[in-house]
Amino acid sequence: LASFSITPPRALAPDPSTMATSRKVEATPYTRARRAYSDLQKERLAAPCEAYLPDVLKGSPQVVRKEAVPADAKDAETIRGLFPSTYDTPLVEFAPGAAADAAHEPLKVGVVLSGGQAPGGHNVIAGIYDGVKKWHPDSEMIGFLDGPHGIFTGNFVMITDEIMDGFRNTGGFDMLGSGRHKIESEEHFRDSMAVCNAIGLDGLVVIGGDDSNTNGALLAEYFKANGCKTKVCGAPKTIDGDLKCPPHIPISFGFDTACKTYATLVGNVAVDALSAQKYYHIVRLMGRSASNIALEVALLTRPNACLLGE
Repeated sequence: LASFSITPPRALAPDPSTMATSRKVEATPYTRARRAYSDLQKERLAAPCEAYLPDVLKGSPQVVRKEAVPADAKDAETIRGLFPSTYDTPLVEFAPGAAADAAHEPLKVGVVLSGGQAPGGHNVIAGIYDGVKKWHPDSEMIGFLDGPHGIFTGNFVMITDEIMDGFRNTGGFDMLGSGRHKIESEEHFRDSMAVCNAIGLDGLVVIGGDDSNTNGALLAEYFKANGCKTKVCGAPKTIDGDLKCPPHIPISFGFDTACKTYATLVGNVAVDALSAQKYYHIVRLMGRSASNIALEVALLTRPNACLLGE
């Protein structure tokens, strides 16, 4: 957080004009289904994912509340000042529970893709979808379209089994689309809360990188300070590998696949260099301000030199 200039929205008293009765919202008809699949895509769609499900999430896991994760001592008071309502939010972990599902009330959960693509985005959505349906068959999942802009404008779709089953185990972010908009003005925060109230969302999952999760933290602060029932949480999405908090978040999803893909390409270049023996090859890899991808690919392919921005 120290690397961002953060101006949190004012924690206003709940305004009746932002409640669910003040704004009528309707789901947009879904028109983004893929129309054709390759043989490989069909094989991926049919692949079972149960084998990848951690044991702790099988059955009905128990929620264990623990002490809040402490901030670094030198930044603690600054962060508390920015997030007074959510600073002491407890750490929540899952523990193995009963094999049979317990009786629960249906949930209504929203998801939004934010920022650049990362491998695995569709399966993150699938995992959330399967989870809320397992919680209660009548639970509903809302997908906001084209990034955070879809939240404060109320542009969303109802995700169904048919929609979800068309994107399992597939790459891309085209199921919902993504965007690099930010929820930053007072109007954006107010409209976002009005939309979530109108839909009746119990939770909102922001699937994004460091910028997106900072934005999600500000949204969570605003919602809690203003009495909105929607709980906001983030899923760490970035191939840059710069969003981690060991041991709670060892690495963001997408990083491993991106490194393996780049390593294949760099390895091919290395073999070509050995074959021709008359050219120098310089490969520049992305990662914004972090060199995690460059370092990981270098460890996998062993080039003559690796230059790290750090």
